[in-house]
Amino acid sequence: MAMTNPGFEVVGGTETEAPKPDNGAAVRMLTLALAALSQRALVAVADLFTLLTVGSAFWLWSSIPAPNDRQIIALSIYACFVLAANWIVRRK
Repeated sequence: MAMTNPGFEVVGGTETEAPKPDNGAAVRMLTLALAALSQRALVAVADLFTLLTVGSAFWLWSSIPAPNDRQIIALSIYACFVLAANWIVRRK
């Protein structure tokens, strides 16, 4: 049979207070990660602009079933505008 008190007793005064963790390194790492993420997002937005403008030129060109000469000229002017806008955005 087990004894109710096997002879152990609680000794007081041995509790130590845990030191507070220094979160400075974690904050610096998080800041660095967010900066890299924001830079990647900015590049993605520039690529999205190119995709949308070229996609709109393609959609306009394919949406006209039988273009006449004025529509072809207008679409060509729009395509040149899209190329110029993309060149301005991509210029560094």
